[in-house]
Amino acid sequence: MSKDEVFEKVLAIIKPFAKAPEALASAGMETSILKDLKVNSARLVDVVLEIEDAFGIEVKDEDADKVKTIGDAVTLILAAKG
Repeated sequence: MSKDEVFEKVLAIIKPFAKAPEALASAGMETSILKDLKVNSARLVDVVLEIEDAFGIEVKDEDADKVKTIGDAVTLILAAKG
């Protein structure tokens, strides 16, 4: 799976949780999930759980805490997928 494919899938996962859909439309790797997309921290846990299910990976708690941007999520997924 390419970086772009992972990025698009992560965007699709975040979309139902984002309170700022206009920011989602122009989101990039540096987009902050909490600040720019207005996903609250409790919902970020749900995003990580959805990522685990969608990509068939397990995200350790300490790694989940490092997911601040869309790029962080993409990097984490690509590393987990090897």
